[in-house]
Order: sequence, then C-alpha cells, then structure tokens
Amino acid sequence: MTDSPTIAVIIVAYDSGRVLPRCLDCVLRQTRPADLILVVDNNSPDASYLDDIPPATAIRVVRLPRNEGFCQANNVAYAAARRCHYVLFLNPDAFLAEGFLEGALARMEHPDSASVGCLTGMLLGFDVEHGRPTGLIDSMGIFQKWYGRWHDRGRDTPAGSVTAHGTVELPAACGALMFCRVRALEEALLRPGAVFDASFFMYKEDIDLSLRLRAKGWRVVLAPELLCHHGRGWRGRAAASYGARYLSVRNELRLCLRYRLRGLPYSLAKLLYVVAIERVVLTALKSWSRGPLSEHA
Repeated sequence: MTDSPTIAVIIVAYDSGRVLPRCLDCVLRQTRPADLILVVDNNSPDASYLDDIPPATAIRVVRLPRNEGFCQANNVAYAAARRCHYVLFLNPDAFLAEGFLEGALARMEHPDSASVGCLTGMLLGFDVEHGRPTGLIDSMGIFQKWYGRWHDRGRDTPAGSVTAHGTVELPAACGALMFCRVRALEEALLRPGAVFDASFFMYKEDIDLSLRLRAKGWRVVLAPELLCHHGRGWRGRAAASYGARYLSVRNELRLCLRYRLRGLPYSLAKLLYVVAIERVVLTALKSWSRGPLSEHA
C-alpha cells in the first residue's frame, strides 16, 4: 500500500449490458478517481457487452468460467482489491453521483470515523427502462422489524420528503453500495479471502457481512449526503422469480440461526410458505400449461 489512501471498486455483473455502461461511466467520472476498478462477469450467457467496456488503465475485467454467485464473485475480485485501503462493492445497476468517492473517502479518513468499517450513502430509485430517476428513495440502510423482517428503510418514500444530516448508525448496509475499510474486512473474514459467505450465493449476504463487522466492533453507517441511484433488477416480491424468493428466505433463516436473532418464527414461516405452497402452485401451473399443448402435439 502507498501512504495515500487507495480505493478499489468491485462490480459483479451478469447479463448486465443494459446497466453496466452507465455504472462505469459514473465511476469514471468521479471527482476522486478509483485506483482500481474490477468488473467480474459471472459467466453471462452472452458476455459480448464486456467488449464495449471503455479502455481505462484502472479497469480490469475478470471472466469467470461458471456462475459462482454474487458472493463468491466478489470474493474472487477482493483477492486483488485487498491491497487497497478501501473497497467499494457496487452493483452494476448502481450509479454514483460524481462526488461519491471523494466524499466517502473524506468521511472515512476523518478521525471521528476511525471505528467505521462500512459506509453507505443514500440510495435513490432509478427507472432503468426509461433512463431516469424515480424520485423515490431506494434504501437508507437495512433495518429489522420487531417481528424479524429485514427491510430497506425509506423504500418508495418521496426523496424530497426526507431530510437527514450527519451519519446514521445502521444494523446493516445495502449490498448495492458498501464502501468498506479493508482493515475492517480483514478482521471480519469468514476465512482467508472470504468477505462474503459463498454458500449464500446471493441475497442477505450484505446483512451477514454487516453483522460480522459489527461483531468485531466496527460501525456500519449511512452518510445521507452521499448519493447513488439504484435501478433494482426487480421491484416487489411478485416480480421476483421463485429461485430468488427461495434464496432470500433461506438465507434470512440462516441469519436467524447463525446470530440468534429475533424473528425465527417469522423466517421459518416464510421459508415453509415458499417451499410448501409457492413451489406446489408453480409446479401445478406448469403442468397445467403443458397439458393442452402435449395433447395437441
């Protein structure tokens, strides 16, 4: 490491051709440039969009031979990024405001932030299809309801109706935007090089990492003046695939068991509903849809 703080940005992509150009453009336009930008493709069926990545000395593209999942792909990139002082885990559908890296670095280098292991900013909604902000908040950090449900605070609230100043302590940060101190990550590793739990594959891994950082005495905070737009791949439970819902509820239950969190009955009920009811209904619908076709084949 050099004496001057260095920043790595890790972006894990999968069929991200619609959003990655905007994401990288925002990263490259930063008032404080990133020292290293790692784009990891998780074996997309068509990875030709990677050929359009603009030439830049800071950008390195990693093509994985198979889909390792969001967690392991980040771990692969972290092996190179850990030489830096800070790592920003950034979703390909997250678009940084121009001063984000400069502001995040200033925050983390301030003496009052010596115990901050992970910093996130205000995530604002973005309509990828129409290429414009939604005017709504996407996330102001992840919190847990009294009965156990994890949720993004402020989600779908009009952005203009929220005023927040200073840092806000968080139970967990949204994985789309996690600006982390490498020294803190090294203390919270599951094993050498494993920032995220690869067995999660994806979903709730951000909560798991946040809880591990906090268990080691590091703070997870929101700096609301640092802005980033986020165009989520799906909006609402109904729009998520069965596989996505299963991974989400399975990992939520694992969090309860691993950290002895409140909400075990709630998480268990969700998992049973997805496995015992949604799966049966989906199987029945598929069988019904194939039936008439097979009869007339």
